[in-house]
Amino acid sequence: MKTNYLVLLFWLACVCTGTLAAQNRWSINPGGSISWQVKDCIPHYDHVEMSGLKVSTVLRYGVNADGSFVLNKSLIWPMLRTIPNNTHASLMRRFAWNASDMVAVNGQSLSGEKVHKITLDGTMIVESTADLSRKSQVTLTRIIFPSVSNPAVYEKYILCNTGESAVNVEVPVSRSVIETDPSMGVDGSYKLISEIIGSTTKLLRPKEELVFYASISGYKKGETEQEIDIEKELQARKDLIAGFWDNLILETPDPVINTMFAFAKIRGAESIYDTKGGLMHGPGGESYYAAIWANDQAEYINPFFPYLGYEVGNGSALNSFKHFARFMNPEYEKIPSSIIAEGIDVWGGAGDRGDAAMVAYGASRYALARGDKAEAEELWPLIEWCLEYCRRNLNDKGVVASDADELEGRFPAGEANLCTSSLYYDALRSAVYLGKDLRKPSSQLAAYDKQAKALHKNIESYFGAKVEGFDTYQYYDGNDVLRSWISIPLTVGIYDRKEGTIDALFSPRLWTENGLLTQAGSETFWDRSTLYALRGVFACGETEKAIEYLKFYSNQRLLGEHVPYAIEAWPEGSQRHLSAESGLYCRIITEGLFGIRPTGLSSFTLTPRLPTEWNKISLRKVQAFGSTFDIEVVRENGKQVVTIKSGDKTVLHKAVKEGATVSVNI
Repeated sequence: MKTNYLVLLFWLACVCTGTLAAQNRWSINPGGSISWQVKDCIPHYDHVEMSGLKVSTVLRYGVNADGSFVLNKSLIWPMLRTIPNNTHASLMRRFAWNASDMVAVNGQSLSGEKVHKITLDGTMIVESTADLSRKSQVTLTRIIFPSVSNPAVYEKYILCNTGESAVNVEVPVSRSVIETDPSMGVDGSYKLISEIIGSTTKLLRPKEELVFYASISGYKKGETEQEIDIEKELQARKDLIAGFWDNLILETPDPVINTMFAFAKIRGAESIYDTKGGLMHGPGGESYYAAIWANDQAEYINPFFPYLGYEVGNGSALNSFKHFARFMNPEYEKIPSSIIAEGIDVWGGAGDRGDAAMVAYGASRYALARGDKAEAEELWPLIEWCLEYCRRNLNDKGVVASDADELEGRFPAGEANLCTSSLYYDALRSAVYLGKDLRKPSSQLAAYDKQAKALHKNIESYFGAKVEGFDTYQYYDGNDVLRSWISIPLTVGIYDRKEGTIDALFSPRLWTENGLLTQAGSETFWDRSTLYALRGVFACGETEKAIEYLKFYSNQRLLGEHVPYAIEAWPEGSQRHLSAESGLYCRIITEGLFGIRPTGLSSFTLTPRLPTEWNKISLRKVQAFGSTFDIEVVRENGKQVVTIKSGDKTVLHKAVKEGATVSVNI
């Protein structure tokens, strides 16, 4: 115990002296990918999730102590529904089958294979060598990826003769078909096909290459199997990733943050499924598909999509709000926490988690940033209903009562929690901005404004408290142990207790090498609270503290032992790469570092936070507010020069004091 305490003290000293750093296994390549050069520190094993419109895969991979590669592919087909058709009813199978195990070179398997590099770039690329004899050597490159639009995961293999003599290569014909139990499928039996494509026998001369492929796909009974062109599929996947990386481009002096942001766009945007209920963004993690949640989708990821300009993402966001709107009712009974099974069922097992506040917050911020008046008009009734639901659920102290929060009883949340009221507060403010552009009655908007001001005061009087010696917030009435969600007010513009809150967040009671503990004294951490906290600390102006912790966190997640995305939680879920957390990482940049706050369908305020060690930051090809524009912030003569350009037009060029807020109308 004493040793652990000394380690913690040393680690905290590193934080205070600005030398906070993580141990790196991976490194950044010039093109933006990351690679692990396999030399020592093995065995090492990890897992990563990748998704397409009809399939998702979790690759459990690693390198054994002898240098050999190990891979187990978990495939999830969200639209192949199983019985009972509940939240987790996507057909899932794990495959240890690898096509390379069936290939023979000079009559023997590639059993002596040694991995020397693994690269991630939205695909997985594995490069290895096999010594067959003194003069016979081959290299094998695998490229593994999900199809963009087919229910399949593909692999491309490149076998190259790097020895001095010719070798004989045998790639067998292989096709395995599994017919699942019809009594276990909503649509009866499903057909799962594993096959090798490009079977051949060939004499491979020195420096010659041979390419073959493998596919694992899943179909409903009677569906026509897709004709497979894996080169075309690979190019489609590369084009998708390029589309994410070529829009909303972050440029800072820190390559780790730039690259983590680029990867976060992939994971945040790829996890969208083409269901019979329309496009549905799903968290993933081998559990959550073909369904939507009021927190992950409405609150976390949907407000981000307009900035990226990914139409599939925007379509999924609008579709999710339409699904929630189905459950508006004149009695103001609660809406479901989750709409599941491709939209045909619901889940609300935790009661009211503050879901209406989550939806109002997300829908209003999405509508503003999207900048589409027709969409905003379509969403306005949902926003109105959710705000009225929250108003009707104010307790006698003027804060919103709810049964639980998004942790669904894992930790206590009392009868009214800080998160729900904070989200309701932000939604009221956004509704005022949105309502003005939609020309809603001034009396209605004045009422929202009055309610927001009253709620701000009530949040302070009800939740404001000294907890474990810090002037911060009790998460619920009677809470006397620090909680990570005390960061929520900072993300919605409530800075009354920012000093005590920040001190508490980064104290040894909450902060660990894996980010924030959910509750002081526990071992549980959820990245979502860390990501909210980092955004909030930037937003309230504590830039130097925020940047040090952001650098450490980004390094840990992108280049450390479990890469390359933000994770859900531990010990629950084994640090799954749930998708919406990557959206929250991106919002640290858009809403924290750049301080973008939507104020209309074509307007926003900008409060850039330029760390003292940086002289320039840029966010290029921003797709929000119905336009495409670049933001550049440069330090000159003790001031920050903010330039915004849309095409050839300079929208804004202004020198402001550090920490000043600029109003922008695109």
